[in-house]
Amino acid sequence: MKQIIVVRHDLKMPPGKLAAQVAHGSLGAYRKAPKLNKTIWEKEGEAKIVLRVNSEDELLDIYDSALQNGLAAALIRDEGRTIFKTPTLTVVGIGPHDDKHLYFTKHLKLL
Repeated sequence: MKQIIVVRHDLKMPPGKLAAQVAHGSLGAYRKAPKLNKTIWEKEGEAKIVLRVNSEDELLDIYDSALQNGLAAALIRDEGRTIFKTPTLTVVGIGPHDDKHLYFTKHLKLL
């Protein structure tokens, strides 16, 4: 059981902004996940994998794949008040879910 967080690498977010966006993605997906998944994931150590994509289109493709597979997923949109000057899609959080359901992220590289 693991959680996947996918980050837009093309945005070149500074470390603090990146950490905040990853946290938003993690919490957003966690809140939507089935209770049993949360319980198992917490007992197993709350594994998280942070992966990257290189565009908004790639991020949306991953989000759409998660939804099509019936997975808990959160698409994070930064409001554009600090680093970005307009609302910007930054991260997708998925799960926690069993590894077999996360197959569509296997081609992505670690951040």
